[in-house]
Amino acid sequence: MAAGTDLDTPASGRVWTIPNVLSFLRLLGVPLFLWLALGPHADGWAFGVLAFAGISDYADGKIARRFNQSSRLGAVLDPAADRLYILATIIALTVRDIVPLWLALAVPARDVLLACTLPVLRRHGYGVLPVHFLGKAATLNLLYAFPLLLLADGNNTLADIARPFGWAFAVWGVALYWWAGWLYVAQLRQLLQSGRGGTQRTVPT
Repeated sequence: MAAGTDLDTPASGRVWTIPNVLSFLRLLGVPLFLWLALGPHADGWAFGVLAFAGISDYADGKIARRFNQSSRLGAVLDPAADRLYILATIIALTVRDIVPLWLALAVPARDVLLACTLPVLRRHGYGVLPVHFLGKAATLNLLYAFPLLLLADGNNTLADIARPFGWAFAVWGVALYWWAGWLYVAQLRQLLQSGRGGTQRTVPT
């Protein structure tokens, strides 16, 4: 998922790698998606931007591992792009009354909770804890859910097909997102109880 987020893969200081370029392109797509979804309501094009984000998110991690293009920059860019896409999509879908307020609050609330743990980590000499598989699965579920929910905003056969799949991915994504957050907090508690310092530099997702 993230370029360079594996503890077993040594990250480098390279900038211009294929995974990083894909992450840059995903970041540029965030304001484009918001304009398409909230301005002209060009849902077809907005769906295309989200689809590219999901596909490139999967591809950059594969490329980074397959061609040894992991980097420290990629370890930051990839999850940052994921979070910005999720936040931007939640904002757009909430403004258009496609998703309820509870969903709009549930995802960023978990990130706020985990952000509160960062000062504790730094105070005890730890870097950011490693990505858990559940966090990756949750992010992928949400990145699949939002394009489908966007397609579901209509009164046609395609919308009828997309709606149950979109909500299934959304509910599972939110549940896994919070489960991964709980495991992150449990991992932090275990580390603090062990009293061992560390320098892990990966980004939780």
